[in-house]
Amino acid sequence: MKYILVLMLPVYLNAQSSMFGDWLIYFGDKKINDKWNWHHEVQYRNFNFLGDTEQLLLRTAIGYNLTENNNNINLGYGFIYSEPYIGIADAKTNFNEHRIYQQFLTKQAFGRLSIQHRYRFEQRFFDDDFKLRVRYFLSLNISLNQKQMTDKTLYLSAYNEIFISTEQNYFDRNRLYGGLGYKFSKNIRTEIGLMNQSTNKVSRNQLNIITFVNF
Repeated sequence: MKYILVLMLPVYLNAQSSMFGDWLIYFGDKKINDKWNWHHEVQYRNFNFLGDTEQLLLRTAIGYNLTENNNNINLGYGFIYSEPYIGIADAKTNFNEHRIYQQFLTKQAFGRLSIQHRYRFEQRFFDDDFKLRVRYFLSLNISLNQKQMTDKTLYLSAYNEIFISTEQNYFDRNRLYGGLGYKFSKNIRTEIGLMNQSTNKVSRNQLNIITFVNF
């Protein structure tokens, strides 16, 4: 069984410019057999450091390995509860979202360089609306002191994820991240970096401190 615990501590620079936020994220992957796996995750996001909820996301999926370790397809479901601010005011609203998604994940390694591509198609159900969205995620890890990603590896980490909707304004958002990581062992690695998330209306810079733990 593989579990990943992620702690993200972002600083928001726009509507809630004085707030110090955090993302608490858990990822889990249970190997059922050589072909099948079960993915599950919990993400709890705050505008402030604990206590000002931005979003709670619960997601699960069944995955199938097309090839060992490198190519995987997923069929999943997500429940998302959101509490966004209304404009720049102190007032907040809230709503629920149910999400079904299909995903293809592929990985490659070339010496010091590890690459991951993720293609995701989402069907998003709201109380009074329905939306479709496509996401493409590309990540790179580059080992600095080892010939490949092994124990005691210092590495550079970067990713970009773009979200495209099917509505008139096709661009939904983009997430760009760069950081420095250290892999202590096959079970533990940590990263610190900066992520920028931009939409048509707002752009936020976030400091991310990330810990991955595999059991």
